[in-house]
Amino acid sequence: MVQPSRILIKGGKVVNEDCSVFSDVYIENGKIADVGLNLQVSAGVRVIDATGKLVIPGGIDTHTHMELQFMGTKAVDDFHIGTKAALAGGTTMILDFVIPQKGKSLLEAYDRWRKTADPKVCCDYSLHVAVTWWGEQVKKEMETLAKEKGVNSFKMFMAYKDVFMLSDSELHAAFTQCKDIGAVAQVHAENGDLIAEGAKKMLSLGITGPEGHELCRPEEVEAEATQRAITIAHTVNCPLYVVHVMSKSAAKVVSSARRDGRVVFGEPIAAGLGTDGTHYWHKEWAHAAGFVMGPPLRPDPSTPDYLMDLLANDDLSVTGTDNCTFSVCQKALGKDDFTKIPNGVNGVEDRMSVIWEKGVHSGKMDENRFVAVTSSTAAKIFNLYPQKGRIAKNSDADVVIWDPKSTRIISAKTHHQAVDYNIFEGMKCHGVPAVTISRGIVVYEHGKLQVSPGHGRFIPREPMSEFVYKRIKQRDQVGRPTAVIRDPYKGSIVSL
Repeated sequence: MVQPSRILIKGGKVVNEDCSVFSDVYIENGKIADVGLNLQVSAGVRVIDATGKLVIPGGIDTHTHMELQFMGTKAVDDFHIGTKAALAGGTTMILDFVIPQKGKSLLEAYDRWRKTADPKVCCDYSLHVAVTWWGEQVKKEMETLAKEKGVNSFKMFMAYKDVFMLSDSELHAAFTQCKDIGAVAQVHAENGDLIAEGAKKMLSLGITGPEGHELCRPEEVEAEATQRAITIAHTVNCPLYVVHVMSKSAAKVVSSARRDGRVVFGEPIAAGLGTDGTHYWHKEWAHAAGFVMGPPLRPDPSTPDYLMDLLANDDLSVTGTDNCTFSVCQKALGKDDFTKIPNGVNGVEDRMSVIWEKGVHSGKMDENRFVAVTSSTAAKIFNLYPQKGRIAKNSDADVVIWDPKSTRIISAKTHHQAVDYNIFEGMKCHGVPAVTISRGIVVYEHGKLQVSPGHGRFIPREPMSEFVYKRIKQRDQVGRPTAVIRDPYKGSIVSL
């Protein structure tokens, strides 16, 4: 059933990152055609009453891994199920990661991801590309991706030794190329060498369960790598985006770097904001293994609140999920060795509600900051704004009618994801999407999804996002080192 492409949302409060106003929103042909009070529209327009509710830009999940082949198995949320679940949770766009094998072409991997995703996606999507090795070919392909393929962000791994990990000199080269092509450099910041040694140590001590995963990659290996990445990026004046900031100490590093004027953005994820790593010590193996991800959730139970406070005051910038789901039987590949448990958790469906509950309902942030951290700031960093991330004339009609008073209990029994458990099981959330509109079509209402695979589109992104690069360009002009002009030395020189 094709729904009308003309919709009038009446009586709601329109919430953008900068302000909230009571206003109607008129949608036509996939775009927001008008925003204002008492809009007059012709007959045949579908009217949706949003009285008592908020009208917000659809969420942008900055970090997903749909149907990723990883650690010998494949994530169970594919691009169809994963994006459908996203829409049910109020997210209308995902940014997924192309991860080429070491030594293989980035462009071929990009084409493969596009071929997989395009026919399946139910919401709009875009792609980051991982740089998993270094060489002239990689450098050239990064430029092609930025100029011709709509990719303006590249992710480097400092962990997963002998698989994806880059050395400091390779990071320096990759960051330099990001800067030259106007892209955002992203890092998975953990010290891969120390993790490899720590894992050996834990196994030698007979620790084979999920707790070993956290014990071999403690906070300081995340904080150290975060500091190192920021230092390397600063030396080449390249903007840096730290994915999945999971610990207090790593968050402090990002926060103090921002205060020192570094162009760095930190991305906490729904898992780290909504739960903690005490679960790794749970007596039931399957429960504990369900929370295994890299970097791990932290056993300090005050971590989620701390990260939320930093997110509320812009020390941390945006939120993703790192949604990379493996069912219990896949996790069981590591039943006798925690290093073989596939890393990844859910989040794409629950992110918006978890952040509303822990952020807005708790009084840590207001509705405008909520829009910034779930949508607008991501749109700005990745150069999608104001096409995405804003309720305004000519913006894409990716709109969510948000009910701040409704509640729901998160459960694997009722979620739309393919995975057979949920790390937020039993959490009561205030704030739920009542209606989700994607590309100007109502795709979710009254708890029901109505959307078919291929409804979403790939959204290309131009390099040189102004939000990120204005400062970088200015620093290039004023910050060049210059030689001291002096008379040449005329004295004697020792003979060797």
